Amino acid sequence: MVFSSAISLFFFVPIVFLLDRRLSNVDAKNTWLLLASLVFYSFGQVYYLPLLLLSVALNYVCGRLAAGKYAKLGVTLAVIGGIGLLAVFKYADFAIRTVNALCGLSLPLTGIALPIGISFFTFQGLSYVIDVYREPQMVSHSFKKVLLYIAFFPQLIAGPIVKYHDVEQEIDSRRTTPQETALGIRRFICGLSKKLLLSNALGQMADTVFALPAGEIGMLAGWTGAICYTLQIYFDFSGYSDMAIGLGRMFGFHFRENFNYPYTATTIKEFWRRWHISLSGWFRDYLYIPLGGNRKGNARTWLNRFLVFFATGLWHGASWTFVLWGLWHGLFSVLEDCGAIPVDKLKGKRIGQLYTLLVVVLGFTLFRADTLAQAGAMYAAMFSGIGLHWLGTAAVWAKFTPAFALTLCLALLLCTPVAREHTPKRESVTFIGSLGLLLLCMMYLAAGSFNPFIYFRF
Repeated sequence: MVFSSAISLFFFVPIVFLLDRRLSNVDAKNTWLLLASLVFYSFGQVYYLPLLLLSVALNYVCGRLAAGKYAKLGVTLAVIGGIGLLAVFKYADFAIRTVNALCGLSLPLTGIALPIGISFFTFQGLSYVIDVYREPQMVSHSFKKVLLYIAFFPQLIAGPIVKYHDVEQEIDSRRTTPQETALGIRRFICGLSKKLLLSNALGQMADTVFALPAGEIGMLAGWTGAICYTLQIYFDFSGYSDMAIGLGRMFGFHFRENFNYPYTATTIKEFWRRWHISLSGWFRDYLYIPLGGNRKGNARTWLNRFLVFFATGLWHGASWTFVLWGLWHGLFSVLEDCGAIPVDKLKGKRIGQLYTLLVVVLGFTLFRADTLAQAGAMYAAMFSGIGLHWLGTAAVWAKFTPAFALTLCLALLLCTPVAREHTPKRESVTFIGSLGLLLLCMMYLAAGSFNPFIYFRF
């Protein structure tokens, strides 16, 4: 997927934006943005464009049914269809490999390529139908509007997951101002900088460590790789979310925030209120609450938590490493809820932040590992890898240049809300800073070194 990268967005956006500004009628703008979004997706995987259109058509029809006397049929078909698409295109080979391993069989794999963004556009479509089932008056009778809502290119590939009622009015009527456009451009540049200048550099160190042979990963290399990946995935994904939010604002759409400094959380429950907020909200509204939430006693509440985190892990990828990563977070969420971990003594305190970061770093080590064996080797190195592991130590020190040390310090600083407040007096500084970041990004792109966004594969 070459086109749907930071590089392609960098050059694709100005063309779409300038032509959008030439149109005065909102219907014409919607048509143009829809065409641009379909072209954007086609350059990544044109052969899966019909699948995207089929998914949207299914949700459109089911939405119409969900708003009428066949409401239960509509929402049932949408859930079966959406989960069915994921089962075939994302989880079929995972299921076959699991059966083969458990039963000693050699069933052939399907070899089906994963459609770009299927987890995001499937969940977004399902949220539309379920919301219409709950509130029939919000149904849309325009297939074009539903298609634009789901396929709008800024958030199509990697979110954030947007609810229809959040953008419904802006699809029908929106206005853009120079101030809003400027804010959107700066937000886009901020996100692009997170990806190119921070995430990619941190990712190179993480990739170096995770590529080492198991016996050559010492304690230094293990913790360096784990911490760098924890920072990499944050700046990678929050960077894309910033880009999507900024692009949306440039075109008159206001998407909700998807990250709120999650590494400052002092409990795991707080972490999930700050990390990938749109996905956490989706599972809360469409799985946790329908399962009963916390209304049916402690045992049922804890079971519901585990089910939600199991689904969260599986949503991220067809691998047991992702599933166990989700259950790892579910375990600590339940331990906090039942009082086994003294939440009251952790909230708002430094020790709580250290506890949360330890859980998160260990979890992302499992998330990043290609296999459970690799995760086990990393954990063994992190907690017992004392000794001279020459290959691992040399690999880390070779990457630990002054430029990398500066990047690491900057990344750690920017995980905290040091620059949250924006005042009119700082507007000129922000503008100059944005230009400087843009120039650095252009220089980085000119060097021809780029890693795809991590969440493109989910």
